[in-house]
Amino acid sequence: MAKSIMIQGTMSNVGKSIIAAALCRIFKQDGFSCAPFKSQNMALNSYITSEGLEMGRAQVFQAEAAGIEPSVLMNPILLKPTDNVGSQIIVNGEVLGNMKAADYFKYKKQLVPDIMNAYNTLAEKYDIIVIEGAGSPAEINLKKDDIVNMGMAKMVGSPVLLAGDIDRGGVFAQLLGTLMLLEEDEKSLVKGLLINKFRGDKNILKPGLDMLKQMGGKPVAGVIPYIYCDLEDEDSLSGKLEQTENRGIIDIAVIRLPKISNFTDFDVFRQFKDVSVRYVSKVSELKKPDLIIIPGTKNTISDMKWLRESGLETAIKKLVSENIPAFGICGGYQIMGKKIEDPDCTENGGSIAGMGLLDIETVFRNEKKRTRVSGKFKNISGIFSVLSGKQFSGYEIHMGESTVGEGQAHAFAKIYNTVDGTEYMDGCVCGNVAGTYLHGIFDENGIAENIVRSLYNAKGLEYIGKGIDRKAYKEQQYDILAEEVRKNIDMDFVYKIIEEGV
Repeated sequence: MAKSIMIQGTMSNVGKSIIAAALCRIFKQDGFSCAPFKSQNMALNSYITSEGLEMGRAQVFQAEAAGIEPSVLMNPILLKPTDNVGSQIIVNGEVLGNMKAADYFKYKKQLVPDIMNAYNTLAEKYDIIVIEGAGSPAEINLKKDDIVNMGMAKMVGSPVLLAGDIDRGGVFAQLLGTLMLLEEDEKSLVKGLLINKFRGDKNILKPGLDMLKQMGGKPVAGVIPYIYCDLEDEDSLSGKLEQTENRGIIDIAVIRLPKISNFTDFDVFRQFKDVSVRYVSKVSELKKPDLIIIPGTKNTISDMKWLRESGLETAIKKLVSENIPAFGICGGYQIMGKKIEDPDCTENGGSIAGMGLLDIETVFRNEKKRTRVSGKFKNISGIFSVLSGKQFSGYEIHMGESTVGEGQAHAFAKIYNTVDGTEYMDGCVCGNVAGTYLHGIFDENGIAENIVRSLYNAKGLEYIGKGIDRKAYKEQQYDILAEEVRKNIDMDFVYKIIEEGV
């Protein structure tokens, strides 16, 4: 059976996912087979495996760092918030149903067998399991029946490294306060402390590190600097979503919907020199971009209402009328249509008129479509004509079905379902407006580059950049991450606590 190590944090967004990914890469480089694991993840950024099962993206990029195929075993429970008090519950990659937070809190212990089956299956195959916690282990209102932090560490007997974020200030209070709120048996599982996102001279920090060890009784296993590498983020706390000002030669504006999902679809555009990707949530931030993208959402009708009430719908339609291209993915594609109906209360029920940019109507049903696909873009006109005939791969995650009208709109792509072998048409394009249900298509070599080239041409400019291999680029970023973490963490100590266990 595998050995394990667990990364817990003093709060959300301290860098647990990134540290776990770094360790996965380091262990791979050191000749060990390893796999990531997170018993319960809450995120709207999800992924579809080769079997057509849904999991959180954090464990996907950790698996990539480890050099292995993502598996739903790495994230047996995924919570996708539908509103402020409820989530869609996904167990072993399939939808269990929607629950209010209070109901799920009472129910979650029933999922322990699923968690342990997933973990033990991985543990039989790999040398080391890198476990990630969620939020903080010191949320005293949530500690009863915990299944993701100390509860998980106890179930599998895993040593814990506790990470704090110094970039936001108060890291000593974060770490010492968390230790203070742990029970003695929980505290004994914590073998060391990590300070993450440090900027500056470590010598100035040393007196604080000595005091941390003295007051907390735990050694500091590493001070990890703020690492400048380009990795995917899994949730709405991502700093990428705060970028609203910097504009490149080519300016892409992604609408930051309240329930935005799978915004990692657009990370590839950030690799191109002089291309900016801004996330906007106000009319004043929109300005006049070269491309507008409406991303996926976990609550299409609610976010359509928000677009209307915020004035962004009117602003976007005005820009489209001025020939600014627009692209919608999944929920964004549905929003761009004429009508959205939810007769079975799949989300919140009701119906609403869409933006009317595309001649489609969407009806929500209870069955969720989850599949990986390959395909070929149709022969299309307008600014996206550069994609005509090009092949791609991607995945679908959605509840609704959209019907394209018989007017000027045309299907966007021909799809081959790699899970069940069926073929069908997807998406819709009309002039410089297009939409699709497909996630991940921009990562295919040449797709994003051709769109960038077309946007340059529309401005009377020539794109002279080189093509980008997205997979090779990501591999490079994992190596950068691993190198920086290895230099700033005591790996001898890490291997020692893994070997000794608890």
